[in-house]
Formats: sequence, structure tokens, C-alpha cells
Amino acid sequence: MPAARRAALAQVRETSALFNEAELHRLRGELLLLGTSPKPDDAERCFREALEIARRQSPKSLELRTAMSSGRLLERQGNREEARRLVSESYSWFTERFDTADLKDARTLLDSWAMGEPGRATTTSP
Repeated sequence: MPAARRAALAQVRETSALFNEAELHRLRGELLLLGTSPKPDDAERCFREALEIARRQSPKSLELRTAMSSGRLLERQGNREEARRLVSESYSWFTERFDTADLKDARTLLDSWAMGEPGRATTTSP
């Protein structure tokens, strides 16, 4: 195999691993909120790390998903306005494909918060 192809494949493998890094931090945060002894502080750290990675790498869908996870936690902690701002900021990047599960969930969260109700997005899995 030519050196250029090997280098290209190595880059694809590396990029793929990095792409999943933000989602792995987000999922860890979601898991830390489950069970009989949730750990919101640890979950918040995971969400912040996931957001930082997603913003650096620019996969907006992962940034939105992480913003929703973090937003739900912020809402539970009584910070609904900060939650709304975080999700709205990520949601505003999208200009099409509003039929995806993540974008539908984000819209549902934003609408419920605007009406003063608890967030009720349900289609994004932890």
C-alpha cells in the first residue's frame, strides 16, 4: 500500500475516534445522572468536556445533543434560562433537516421551556 494511502487511512481512523470522543463524554454524563445516587457535578463536567470537544471539532449535531443533555441538567438545578440559552445557541446553527430526532427534541425542549413547563424531549436516547 502506498504511503499516501496509509497516511490517509490513519487520518480517517484518528478522525473517527475523535468524532466519537464528544459523544462518549456526553453518554458518561447521562449515565452519571441515572440510578439511585446520581452525580450531577460529575455529569456537568462530562457535558462541559463534550461541548468543548464538539465545538473544537465542529460536529454541530453532537454539540446540540450535548447542549440538550446539559440543558436538562441545568433545568433540574433551577437554571432554566441558562438551559434555554445553551440549547437555543446550538439549535440556531441549523438551517435545514429539522425532521431529525435531535432537532425535534431541541425544538420540544425550547418550546416547553418557553411555556414555563419542564423539558419534555424524549426521542434522543442517553
